[in-house]
Amino acid sequence: MPGWSSTDQPVLAAGRGSGDPMLRSLIATVTTVVAALSGVTAAHAAPPDASDQDKAFLVSAHQDNLTEIEGGQTAERQAESQAVKDAGSRLVKDHTALDEQVTKVAAEYGVDLPGQPSERQQAELRKFAAKSGAAFDRAWVPAQAEDHRATLVALDKEASSGSSEKVRQLARDAKPVVKEHLDLMESIQSGG
Repeated sequence: MPGWSSTDQPVLAAGRGSGDPMLRSLIATVTTVVAALSGVTAAHAAPPDASDQDKAFLVSAHQDNLTEIEGGQTAERQAESQAVKDAGSRLVKDHTALDEQVTKVAAEYGVDLPGQPSERQQAELRKFAAKSGAAFDRAWVPAQAEDHRATLVALDKEASSGSSEKVRQLARDAKPVVKEHLDLMESIQSGG
């Protein structure tokens, strides 16, 4: 090769073969270090960025969960019907569990979640908090059915067109729970 003396070539050739234990040791060390570093990098790599749609879904899902938890607590205190009180307890339990997952994934993606429901949701919660007994039941149950129908639409949209597999999986996992809540509200409405 140009620039090399003929005396360099035999040394390099010998280094490439099995005759140079020092070179083999160096190559083995470098290979081990590179492999170790790639494992560390892969283990600590951040998840790929979530799209704006994914981030908006996480914020909305969190606020919906906060709303359902607070609304369920209000139902436990102010409903007349035991079925409505029980439905409120179910919503508190299930939406608390769903929100733990939303919060975990949002943290992985660095999405800041609000500490309270949206203004519209807060207004709805105040409306229900002002009612009690049968008046509460008559207002809250149909509103819950409507809210859960809208949530199913949002879950379907995220599950089918979201960018992040983790966020799409959240939507898929929440869907049967939200469908059960809708079925429960419709059953209460029909007197079942």
